[in-house]
Amino acid sequence: MSSLEWIQAFAILGGLLLITKPVGLYLYHVLEPDRAGGTFLDVIVGPVERFVYALLGKRSREAQTWWQYAQALLIFSLVIMLATYGMLRLQGFLPWHQYVDALPNKTPLVGHLAFNTAASFLTNTNWQSYSGENTMSYFSQMVALVMHHFYSMTIGIAVCAVLVRGIAGDRGTTIGNFWRDLVRVILYFVMPICIVYALFLCSQGSIMNFKPTTTVNVLDRARQRRERRLLKLSSRDQSRR
Repeated sequence: MSSLEWIQAFAILGGLLLITKPVGLYLYHVLEPDRAGGTFLDVIVGPVERFVYALLGKRSREAQTWWQYAQALLIFSLVIMLATYGMLRLQGFLPWHQYVDALPNKTPLVGHLAFNTAASFLTNTNWQSYSGENTMSYFSQMVALVMHHFYSMTIGIAVCAVLVRGIAGDRGTTIGNFWRDLVRVILYFVMPICIVYALFLCSQGSIMNFKPTTTVNVLDRARQRRERRLLKLSSRDQSRR
């Protein structure tokens, strides 16, 4: 490793160490509001949280045993994975697929590729054996895949919280509520980070639109040689005619 790479590695490690305690304390307030108190976002996010609980039903806030928590987690994960698989397989019938269909080097979303993608995004591995730009439609990227960046990370945080609760309350019979953990982590932790980062990207000129894909000619020698060869061949054909 070069000196610059070492500096980058230590900078990342130092940044993680700096944010560990404040982020951990904040997550403690998010996941244990009854014991630690609420967060500074309660005034803004609280009404949204209560509305979600009203949609989920009263059981969404009742304490669960480890088996009930595991059942809720597995059922939710299965439903999300099947929904992702279905959206990927039906991509051609959903909105904003025409730009991908028009590409000459499109990778078809066959059954095993759609299943592997849904499973990998669900488990937060995000393993991809394709190029997203020539395989996934805008709808598939925004709805089928991006939602896993919320759910998979949130499920991971919830599992870690359950592990801590189990160790701390080894004589208890309940370990919290999966639906409450899911809702609170998304609303109080994941969404604020995404909003702040999205505003930062907008301020830097990053764009997102629904326009067709654009081919950019880069200053690459191999690409230039191929283009010169094609131009020569085309000129020869025209001269012969």
